[in-house]
Amino acid sequence: MMISLAIALSVLIVGSIVFYAACLWFTRRFFVVPPSIPEVSTEGVSILVPVCGLDEGAWNNWAAFCKQNYDPYEVLFGVVEPTDPAVPVLKKLVDLFPDRARLLTGLLPRGINHKDSTLSYLLESARYEVIIFADSDICVSSDYIQTVTEPLAEPNVGLVTCAFVGHDPQFLGAALASIGRCCDFIPSALIARSIDGRLRFAIGATIATRKSALADFGGLHLDRIGSDYNLGKRAASAGYQVELSHYILESDTGRESIGRLVKRELRWARTIRFNRGWVYYTMAFCYGTVYCLPLLLITGFADWAIGLTFATFTIRYTQAWVAAVNLNCSNLVRWFWVLPLRDVLSFGVWIAGAFGRGVYWRGRKLRIEADGLIRSWD
Repeated sequence: MMISLAIALSVLIVGSIVFYAACLWFTRRFFVVPPSIPEVSTEGVSILVPVCGLDEGAWNNWAAFCKQNYDPYEVLFGVVEPTDPAVPVLKKLVDLFPDRARLLTGLLPRGINHKDSTLSYLLESARYEVIIFADSDICVSSDYIQTVTEPLAEPNVGLVTCAFVGHDPQFLGAALASIGRCCDFIPSALIARSIDGRLRFAIGATIATRKSALADFGGLHLDRIGSDYNLGKRAASAGYQVELSHYILESDTGRESIGRLVKRELRWARTIRFNRGWVYYTMAFCYGTVYCLPLLLITGFADWAIGLTFATFTIRYTQAWVAAVNLNCSNLVRWFWVLPLRDVLSFGVWIAGAFGRGVYWRGRKLRIEADGLIRSWD
């Protein structure tokens, strides 16, 4: 029994070493090619930002949307409840940038997915053909619009999306979140991009497209979990190219607790399970560092097990370092002492994500149905 378990753990660890090496390779390959310098465009752009509550650094994040080195453009903020604590702050922002920002409130939900429901209202009010769906908890630089919309100049590109990290987290919860995004999520997305031959999903933090292209691949779906993933999948299926931008968004979760982090990542895990099916379970080969301790205990710290453990941690830390450097997250390296904790946390979330249908989303408990649609939890 113990021998069989030791063999199984060894297979999982070796598979994980291959995974870590692939993460290193594809991350380096993607970022070693310098992105093209965006051509100056004068095509109008509408940034659509659904808001629910006040996130860490909300004012700075929202003001950054209104300080773009681009013209013409507009920023539309949408809120479901007029009593939302974000409304007074957004009204102040609109007063400060009256020629740039507009606020729509009281947007009664048209579906269970309140984010996409709000976006549907903003889409109807947008003045321009080029649109950017942007999360409310990201911070952007002044060249954001120019950079993320530049690939849309190619007629075959229907959608551009961006990854996000916290470049310099100050607290443990934020550091764990950023390490997960920088060292695991983005490299994994690059592997999936290579396996599929092209990107077949989008990341909700930023999605740039055109109204006409959005209509071609079915518009917004207001009752689906992982609608961003699904939007990218439908764009690719419709024959459009989905581009992953080299632009990395800033998203620092501030003083977020580990408990809140787990709830959000559990929602992501179950979203991946329902959207990717059996592929979700191949992620068993992503947690080599977690399997090392039980292997050591089972084998009585045999020399070969110690050697395999050393090799696993060496390639894992090397891969994480390469990711941090290439994503301009050098300040994240000082938090690498929590990398084993990050891996244990990720493993636990993956296990929990393999079961159950409930997710928490902005204070609401929802249930994922077999077809990927979501319902209110009764």
